[in-house]
This record gives sequence, structure tokens and C-alpha cells, in this order.
Amino acid sequence: MRIAVKLLILVLACATPLGPAAVSMAFDPAEIADWDERRFEGETSYEIVSPDAAGAEHAALRADCRDGTASGRLLEREFDLAAAPILEWRWRVEALYDGLDERSKAGDDYPARVYVVARRWPAFRSRAINYVWSGHQPVGSTWPNAFSEAFVMVAVRSGHERLGEWVTERRDVRADFLRLHDLDLDTVDALAIMTDCDNAGQSTTAFYGPIRWRSVEAE
Repeated sequence: MRIAVKLLILVLACATPLGPAAVSMAFDPAEIADWDERRFEGETSYEIVSPDAAGAEHAALRADCRDGTASGRLLEREFDLAAAPILEWRWRVEALYDGLDERSKAGDDYPARVYVVARRWPAFRSRAINYVWSGHQPVGSTWPNAFSEAFVMVAVRSGHERLGEWVTERRDVRADFLRLHDLDLDTVDALAIMTDCDNAGQSTTAFYGPIRWRSVEAE
């Protein structure tokens, strides 16, 4: 299933009533594993592994992508960007995809990605940012998704540098939505992770650690 359909399903999935805004929220890997499953093409395998198996001081959500699968975990909740605009997460990627043009429709697969969705109605007005571990795009580069400019890709990590290592990332989501979508938001509506390989037809393994929202003062 191509990414346009993946993204459409993700946005439409965020059409149910949401809970109250969260001032600050942290999620350990076991909680992330319990987020709603979204299957787009087969099922990427997600499994909680011990700190020893993850090579970290904490347990992790291991994602194994084989045989052209694409599925993820989605949490629908209104997050308070005014109070906690910084998204922090840990991840580790074991293998990249070879020979993909990630700016093309056929190349939109990533070994690890973190989505943030700002819901709008009608759904086509919704906007999202995809923070990705890119195989080829330079760190810091951004580009519109090949299928829809409503979805902006951000190469937070790229290539083989630190491949196989745990990396902690921090993004000012509020600032990113303003810069990339010209939206000054007080809240966003969903958070998701996904490891997909349906376009690439290759295999990878990624690990996701804790994810949390932080205030600027906590930086």
C-alpha cells in the first residue's frame, strides 16, 4: 500500500473525540506497544525486549520489518504544546534501505519514523510532520511527501552515522509546525511510530525507547 493511503488512514484515524490536553506526558516502550495498531500492508512485528536484548539501560519496543509490511502504533490524544512543545524520544536502527529515492512515491519507506498529527476538518486540511531516520537525505533536510504537501518529512537522523547505536532526539514540535506548515499551534492531536518496508521490499530492525513531551524550561 502506498504512502498516500497510509497517511490518509492515519489522519482519518484521528477523527474520534479526544481526551483532555496533557500538560506533560511520558510513555515507556510497553505503553507504546499498547497504542492502537494501524495495519497498512501486512504487519510489522513489534515486540517488547529486555534492556539486555535492546542494548540499553531500558527495555525497548523492537520493530522487525520483513516481507513488505507496514504497520505502526498510534495514540490519539490532545497534547498541550503551549506547556510542553518539546518531543523527546530514543531510537536505534540496525539497517538502512538501499537504492531508495525517499523523495519519490516509490521510495517512501523508513526504518524508523515518529509522526505528529495536527487534526483539522475536513481531513484533507490536517497536517503532519514525519521525523525519520533517512537512508540518504542530509540531517536537517525537509521535503514534502511525494504524495501530499500536507505531510512534511524531516531527516532527524541519516545514513550510517550512529547506525546500530541508541540516539536521543529532541524536537520543538510547535516551532516545527510553524516553520514547516505556517501553523502556530497550542495543541496537536496524535502521536505515532512506524517501521515500514512495503515499498522497499527490504528488511530492517529498529528499536524505540521512551517517548516524552517536555517543557522548554526542562531543556
